[in-house]
Amino acid sequence: MRRELGGLSLLLLAGAVFAGGYKIPEQSLRSTGTAGAYFSSANAPDASYYNPANMSFMKDGWGLEVGMRYIVLPSIKFNGSVDTQPNQNFSSEREDFLVPYFHYVSPKVGALRFGFSFTTPGGLSKSWEDNAAEAYAKTFHLEVYEASFAVSYAISDSLSVGGGLRGIYSRGEVEYSRPHPSLPVYIYQVHMEGDTNILPGGFLSVSYKPNKNITLSALYRTKVDLKLKGNAEGSFLDSSLSPYPFDTSGEVTVPLPAELRLGVSYKLIRTTFEFTYERTFWSAYEKLDFNFGDPKVETEKIGGTGDPLGTPKPKDWKDTNTYRLGIMHDFNEKLTGMLGIAYDETPVPERTLGFELPDSDGWIFSLGGIYRPEPKVEIGAAYLYFMKKDRSVTNDRIDGKFKDISAQMLTLSIAYSF
Repeated sequence: MRRELGGLSLLLLAGAVFAGGYKIPEQSLRSTGTAGAYFSSANAPDASYYNPANMSFMKDGWGLEVGMRYIVLPSIKFNGSVDTQPNQNFSSEREDFLVPYFHYVSPKVGALRFGFSFTTPGGLSKSWEDNAAEAYAKTFHLEVYEASFAVSYAISDSLSVGGGLRGIYSRGEVEYSRPHPSLPVYIYQVHMEGDTNILPGGFLSVSYKPNKNITLSALYRTKVDLKLKGNAEGSFLDSSLSPYPFDTSGEVTVPLPAELRLGVSYKLIRTTFEFTYERTFWSAYEKLDFNFGDPKVETEKIGGTGDPLGTPKPKDWKDTNTYRLGIMHDFNEKLTGMLGIAYDETPVPERTLGFELPDSDGWIFSLGGIYRPEPKVEIGAAYLYFMKKDRSVTNDRIDGKFKDISAQMLTLSIAYSF
């Protein structure tokens, strides 16, 4: 019945903090060190994920990168009113995670080259312990895993195309509850867990080098609808004001949105400058609709007057832009440094913002380094800090301000070519 998610050592999270919405762009050492401005210059095993067309331009041979990210989500503070409860002042739980990845690129086979990646392109994790927030998001987890297969084809020495297939698997957990203000019962309490089948997607990229120092690139990833199916259990006050316990099937669909990237990189002697523009099509997220197998849970009004638990919740997100600038400098054959800065927009409108994802526009800053103890081996570390703006919100649930929305990421990796 229950698909166990509790106690996972790896919760794949942080879309709420590392990009607007629940997307996670940083899937390698170089991407972390350049604030995600790693695309048109991709020349390492992670090109199989970030820009497969560039695999044609890489030095021939096998390449493998394995890494781990340590992610810290500090507490988010809230002050204001929630529903009819004024003067609320509380914080979310601090959360820490370890998240792995790896990338692989094959030797050239004529004009072809192949790659494989394991990444976590999206996710969300937020927990609140205060009663006012628990009514909407006591626990809100979404994990997204991706295995992708890529291929590139060199049309000429200066033009290459690439693309591939994505296999997406997702699982999630949601818990929310509202105690009765005067009786020792809950108005409602719900706990849901579920997962998806392996879902297909795709991506295409093209890279053009007008000369040896400049690369122009474009990439598009398709949308994947994450349809999670599982179990829902809990209780609510029915129309007779009696607790109605339930243990039923449930499902919900959320989009992993389509993405367009455009980038240009320029190498000046030993320094590479890169600008990346990213458009994420979040407008596909129109509503959050939990569907319950028990018709009474799906349609009966809570307490005879409140919305049923199966009522769709509007989201109405908007498409967003992200602007990224990165610098990589080769100090010598053994040592490379990285810096990055980015500005990221939130897709969440004020009228639908809630405790499951208190999001806002923000700045990303990063730095990192790569050390080569020998020509075939790389060891690297990169640090990223995401500082989001405080956000005042007034809608039909919330009238207040979210503060201290931030996150930190430390990426460690080792790469080997042979």
